[in-house]
Amino acid sequence: MLNNRIVNIIAVITLLVLLFLDKVMAYGISFWWYSLPVLIFLPVTVYGAMNIESGFFLKAFCEASTTEKVVALSFDDGPQEAYTPQILDILHREQVPAAFFCIGKNIRGNEYLLKRIYEEGHVIGNHTYSHHFWFDMKLSGNMLKDMQEMDALTVNATGLHPRLFRPPYGVTNPNLARAVKAGNYLPVGWNIRSLDTVAKDETALLHRIMQQLKPGAVILLHDTCKITADILPQLIRGIREKGYRLERIDKMLNVRAYV
Repeated sequence: MLNNRIVNIIAVITLLVLLFLDKVMAYGISFWWYSLPVLIFLPVTVYGAMNIESGFFLKAFCEASTTEKVVALSFDDGPQEAYTPQILDILHREQVPAAFFCIGKNIRGNEYLLKRIYEEGHVIGNHTYSHHFWFDMKLSGNMLKDMQEMDALTVNATGLHPRLFRPPYGVTNPNLARAVKAGNYLPVGWNIRSLDTVAKDETALLHRIMQQLKPGAVILLHDTCKITADILPQLIRGIREKGYRLERIDKMLNVRAYV
């Protein structure tokens, strides 16, 4: 699997070969050939940064290595008064454990929801405090401070210190990799991205998830979306009808959820 280090090495070797051919062998390499390392480096790096499954900058748990028909539901961006309670009601009724990757600023005023998430058997994960659009532009120290602010709110509300961490938008970079390591977090991604935040059609959303179903899958949903709450009972029923069991993410991945 390609990662940041391998791509950097390939780009540097390519540049050195071009310099050797041009300066030592006097082949008269055109200036435009020197853009080749950039053409190798940039697209692959952008893809790696945007795709958490690639493991480009850091290795994240995106699925379980298993042939058993088991999957895990995960919800990002809450807790939120509009739909988190409805989703929790459905999960409670269907006896389905899930993971909630919470945003720290959304915990303020919703501490009772955070407590309910834990008390009803679900996992609380760190999704940063701010979930700021420019979070990925921060220095690693500032990233870590943001992440730890979410931790502090969770500890104050529940006594739990989250270990599982999911990057905003699933974007990774070297600074984030350093922050994750410094904070001793366990990065968790997904391998089924529902795109429920932009979905308009319930049938299409269900089809998108169900057609990607496979053993060990981690399904990304959001407890801030009406459409997600609306389709959740059908989704659970559909998963079970295909012979799958819905397991809590930490148990499925065989990892510890809290420090």
